[in-house]
Amino acid sequence: MVEIDSRIRDRIDTGPRFTTADAHRLNNLFRGATTQEMLTTVLTERMLGDVAIVSSFGAESAVLLHLVASVDASVPVLFLETGKHFPETLAYRDLLVDRLGLTDFRNLEPDPERLAAKDSTGLRWSYDPDGCCDIRKVEPLARAMTGFDASFTGRKAFQSATRTALPRFELDLSDAAGRLKVNPLITWTPADVDAYFAEHDLPRHPLVEQGFPSIGCAPCTNRVKPGEDPRSGRWAGWEKVECGIHVPLGDGDPNLPSF
Repeated sequence: MVEIDSRIRDRIDTGPRFTTADAHRLNNLFRGATTQEMLTTVLTERMLGDVAIVSSFGAESAVLLHLVASVDASVPVLFLETGKHFPETLAYRDLLVDRLGLTDFRNLEPDPERLAAKDSTGLRWSYDPDGCCDIRKVEPLARAMTGFDASFTGRKAFQSATRTALPRFELDLSDAAGRLKVNPLITWTPADVDAYFAEHDLPRHPLVEQGFPSIGCAPCTNRVKPGEDPRSGRWAGWEKVECGIHVPLGDGDPNLPSF
């Protein structure tokens, strides 16, 4: 009689969750599908594993939050509470969480020891905005994402020149774990966004009508003049276009669409 070793052995899976080939396959699979069709399929069939929404609760955030909540309101929503937000953003966040019935909202805060060591005055944004974003956004999100395989973002092609070539599905090249980023609204136009707000009677961020089409932390967000890039008010005067949680695509980037 042969004895079968039934002991459970611990295994560490060191392989990536997804590859660039997986991202290309998903882009091809959902080519021609509407945003609603894509979200319904990937969420109900758990095609992305454990997924979260990363939301700024900014100017257009209600659209993606409503779309996902319409399929599954229990999808975790991650908000980076930097300590530098406009009061209006925090009030809008609370309004949408309640209005949309988001059942797994998570407030991510920077590590207090890191803040004390690297930004004790709270003024790092004024001389080192990259460092400020690292402490208050990049690091807290990296810690939170260890429990997830993929994330939804609200990026859209019309928002800036650095986002025009983004695909729906992309491999997060800043993350060696092979996580996916999904951009459900990447092809949406401003008219599409406005129509969705109207159709579903979604509340607008109160700062939009005051000239803020893109809203981040208060010290680094300015009003935008008519006709300007919607994100031109972010980090005005600095050679900075992203906070660091998103990396602009460049020449030779394997995420660039090949179709």
